[in-house]
Amino acid sequence: MPYVTTRDGTRLHCTDWGEGRPVVLLNAAMADSRMWEFQAPFLAGQGLRCVTYDRRGTGRSDVPWSGYDYDTLASDLADLLDHLDLRDVLLVGYAVGGGEAVRYLSRYGAARVGKLALVASTTPFLLRSPDNPDGLEMALLEEIEKAVRTDRAAWLRSLTWPFFAGPEADPASTPLSPRLAEWLMDLAMDTSPRAATEIYRTLFTTDQRAETAAVRVPTLVIHGTADLGAPYPLCGPRTAELVPGSTLLTYEGAAHGLFATHADRLNADLLDFAKQ
Repeated sequence: MPYVTTRDGTRLHCTDWGEGRPVVLLNAAMADSRMWEFQAPFLAGQGLRCVTYDRRGTGRSDVPWSGYDYDTLASDLADLLDHLDLRDVLLVGYAVGGGEAVRYLSRYGAARVGKLALVASTTPFLLRSPDNPDGLEMALLEEIEKAVRTDRAAWLRSLTWPFFAGPEADPASTPLSPRLAEWLMDLAMDTSPRAATEIYRTLFTTDQRAETAAVRVPTLVIHGTADLGAPYPLCGPRTAELVPGSTLLTYEGAAHGLFATHADRLNADLLDFAKQ
């Protein structure tokens, strides 16, 4: 079952491995499901049913011109869960995937979702505003959009070590080989420029504080203190504070790419949460 077709006719490439409680993994902004190189095989091998898919506009999925807002992305997720008839799902949202997961719960409820894990999530709100004075300036989004338009390959290469090592950008501070880090970043070149800019605009400008506070399923928040893509003070603790009864696990010194740099720890934490 390599593809699921959404309600607007977009084909999403997906994988469905293992048996047991379903775990659905939602990707970072310009990544596709291959980013779960270390998590998907592990979870499927531990008695769980692990489902991954490439978001529209990324990887091996269709590349429509539109549909990169949270409502459409959440409806894509709903179509996948309905098609596979998944229930009691552990929904794992990574970066913008966290926003997708929260919007899904807001629009469709928790009938199919038993638990939520938000990993390096961009929730609840990144953009600076009068009531969010510590947020990021719109100029940063404009810089990203310009970089994608002009030379996104060079831009992605420049982000490789900050993505995995944090602001110091020291390759020696991560367990990843240069080739592995480069391959993981190169996956982003399979995202269309249109999808990249629109997804970034969605995650950057959408205020999800109210819908994050409305989450009522058991929730685990995992965030690294050296995260540049979803800054720790803006995202991890604030998300956990908003979700009633949630648990925050802080990865000291971990950057945005902790799915690779802290793979063993993340695997253990997700497995433990799924089995609880």
